[in-house]
Amino acid sequence: MTLIGMLHHRKDPKTVIKAYAYAVVAKAEGARFFYFSPGEVNFVNRSIRGQVYENGQWIERVMSFPDVIYNAGSPEKLAKSKEIIQKLKNEIPFTTHSIGNKWNVNERLKEAKEFSNYLIPTEIVKDTEHFFKFIAAFEKVVFKPIDGRKGKGIFFISKNVTGFQVRKDSASTDYSRLQLNDLIKSKLSTGTFIIQPYIQSVTKSGQVFDFRLHVQKNGEGKWVITTIYPRIAPTGSIIANINNGGFTNYLNPFLQQEFKDEAFNIRRTLEYFSLSLANHLDELQMCQFEEVIDEIGVDIGLDENNKIWIYEVNWKPGCPPAFYLELDVVINSIQYAIYLANNQKVISEKIKTVKKKHIEKREGTPIIGITGSAGKTTTKAFLASILAKKWNVFESKDYWNTTEHTKKHAAEIQPSHQAVVLEYGMAYPGVITEHCSIIKPNISIVTNIGMAHVGNFDGDIRNIAHAKSELIHGMDQEGILVINKDDPNSMYLETENFKGKIVTIGVKSAADYRAYDVNYVDNGMNFKMMLQGQEILFFIPILGEHHVYNALNAIAVADQLGITPLEIKLGLLFRKPPRRLTVYNCRDNITLLDDTVHSHPEGVRAAIDVLSNIGKHRKIAIIGQMRELGDLREQEYRKVGDYIYEQEIDILITYGFRTDEIGTQAKVKGLSAENVYHFTNKDKLHELLSRIIEEDDTILVKGASKTNMFETVKFIDQTFS
Repeated sequence: MTLIGMLHHRKDPKTVIKAYAYAVVAKAEGARFFYFSPGEVNFVNRSIRGQVYENGQWIERVMSFPDVIYNAGSPEKLAKSKEIIQKLKNEIPFTTHSIGNKWNVNERLKEAKEFSNYLIPTEIVKDTEHFFKFIAAFEKVVFKPIDGRKGKGIFFISKNVTGFQVRKDSASTDYSRLQLNDLIKSKLSTGTFIIQPYIQSVTKSGQVFDFRLHVQKNGEGKWVITTIYPRIAPTGSIIANINNGGFTNYLNPFLQQEFKDEAFNIRRTLEYFSLSLANHLDELQMCQFEEVIDEIGVDIGLDENNKIWIYEVNWKPGCPPAFYLELDVVINSIQYAIYLANNQKVISEKIKTVKKKHIEKREGTPIIGITGSAGKTTTKAFLASILAKKWNVFESKDYWNTTEHTKKHAAEIQPSHQAVVLEYGMAYPGVITEHCSIIKPNISIVTNIGMAHVGNFDGDIRNIAHAKSELIHGMDQEGILVINKDDPNSMYLETENFKGKIVTIGVKSAADYRAYDVNYVDNGMNFKMMLQGQEILFFIPILGEHHVYNALNAIAVADQLGITPLEIKLGLLFRKPPRRLTVYNCRDNITLLDDTVHSHPEGVRAAIDVLSNIGKHRKIAIIGQMRELGDLREQEYRKVGDYIYEQEIDILITYGFRTDEIGTQAKVKGLSAENVYHFTNKDKLHELLSRIIEEDDTILVKGASKTNMFETVKFIDQTFS
């Protein structure tokens, strides 16, 4: 006869109502049962002072170690006895193993991939800036404690015409940005909070609802559905949790009322999803901790397209709100405890089999190589940020793009990395071939073909395209290649013999991934595109239409790898590479744009576009020398001068060798000579800036890092801070 010990943090079973039910059901199932707390365990004589339920009362009795322990207490309150509990676990099988908090479960499911498409993109809120970036992208968000329970402490926040609306429980309040900033800051000071897009399930009458899926293992060690039931929020509330005034209903009548002809299919979908997710989480527990789980409660919603979204997973879901279901929970728990006690060898063999299966089915790691005349680093940062929402990603450091860097990366990439994102730079022929011989990509992106380093290629853009094509020749010939349909020079790329899949991106041309309705907004860009059959509005926290192309490169690869639109949207809220159109808000409403890493004609024109679009009053462009243009220098400088005049820049200041040619051409086009300056001495340049910068000016500083133009950024920031 199996002996079951029920472990609880409370010493007195009379204060634990469910202990009565477990004692009675255990007896009916032919098992012996006693209740105990950690302080009653004696490891010397392997006994426990427990309590048995006989003749309607609890009687203290010294018991031998049980065959199995039903783990029923609060994890937080049992934590102080963790040494005792761990010693028991070393000798006796336990039920009810922890799968972690909401965040841990979310991360585990993301990493395992199979169910990641059902996860609502979720992030730990680092600070208020992170919060406002997130709401800029999603407009409606949920902000809640990472370890919250029973619907407590949840805020629903949305953007409106005047600012923001904040809903908590049934109360709704309008906030300005400053007020909301203070609220978020105060909450973050009390603990860890997470944020996610608000995905709402609503009945025909306008009430918010969700489904609780409750599954357990039975007496054969198999997953079974204990119950599925809807939870409906009271009118005016957006939290369906029973503890917050929500109520429940029978599943079939609810489905018939809300979904009519689809009711049967939705029920079957919920049942299949419940058992599939339980099996999946069980296998992940086996692989990671070599233990099994036996009960979960999953809260899910259905969006307007009846797509399932996982709100959260609980490993101690409590009893359903109906007595007959509560008894089903107890029966399954006791029967499984008996199975666990008598089948340890079977379970151990299953764990070994599952671990072996997961090792064998690991797919080939995506290795993404990125090259191009401009946009490599930002494309890499976008893509790595997106993939990191789902996988463990190796990302090359910003601007680490030489072959020596690639050799270092080859040594640093580990088997645990699920994707690799690398930047392949080159200034001469043959360099990218060497990159590919060190690490061979199976996915490649060529951002564009421009004038960078053209002086090293006999001034011929086709020679640059030939050198960039080394990435196409050196990658997996059946992989994926992403190219820019809007870039006329990309037509020179050598794709004729490539046997893999070619994917195109663009804004102006018809392409596989095309952005439209591109707009400047506060601190970034908005654009729309069709993705996976639906129109999606994206936000990127960096200025410039050229960065929309970089985002499209990342979106294309992410979509090809099965990343969901919501995960992509979240990943685009990336950590911007430093000194890439970084915005400084100085005193007197002066705006400073820092773009001082690389400088070539296309990049200068893109930066001038940004200055032209965001400058509301005087627009000042400070342009540094562009290197490695060779014999094309004078021609390209004249083109930049033309562009500055066409974009109605008010003041032009050039710095460095022969850059006065830019100003000369701008004057030829019609820019007033009194608004054109040239310097080869930085101190004199700074002296001029201290005199001419005025309130409301917008100033662009553009130049390569070798010309140290960042010194001018620091000067302006410090002078006008």
